[in-house]
Amino acid sequence: MAKRPREIVYTDELLADGTVHRRYDEGRSEWRTRAPDGSVRWRDDRGRSGTDEPLGDRLVKRTHDDGGVEYGRDIGYGRTVWDGGARVTVNRAAATAPGARLRAGRGLGALGPGLLPPTRLTPEEEERLRAAYRAEQRGERGERGERGEGGDAGVGAVLVVDAWTGTSDADWSEDFG
Repeated sequence: MAKRPREIVYTDELLADGTVHRRYDEGRSEWRTRAPDGSVRWRDDRGRSGTDEPLGDRLVKRTHDDGGVEYGRDIGYGRTVWDGGARVTVNRAAATAPGARLRAGRGLGALGPGLLPPTRLTPEEEERLRAAYRAEQRGERGERGERGEGGDAGVGAVLVVDAWTGTSDADWSEDFG
């Protein structure tokens, strides 16, 4: 039987200076600033800092300023899977929406290989994913006529409002948690 991932719930608050203060239920805080290229610079209350970069296939690359890299995968409903499925960050706005916990929770018991983020990528793989993300942002259609790679929030998805722009997570990259 697969181990259920540890859920870490967070809340975002837009500050007057345009940054977002993210508070995690485990006591951590981050201050996040969106760059023009769509990436997010962050620093936390424990002296760590880095950049979150959206990639194609609903992946997020988190690069720590100390050189560490980790990947997350947005699985919808305001949830991002990290650490090979060991933890899931959850946007509180999504977690408290009517029916969201029930619908999203069904898939968290045993995260399948298609939902798990990679543990590492080659520079070539990362560049292919960046190109896919850029194409997705331009609204280009893939081979099957879909909007980009994962450009749809999915049937019955709970839309989460982005703290910076007021947009929904139908464009998943606005939130990457």
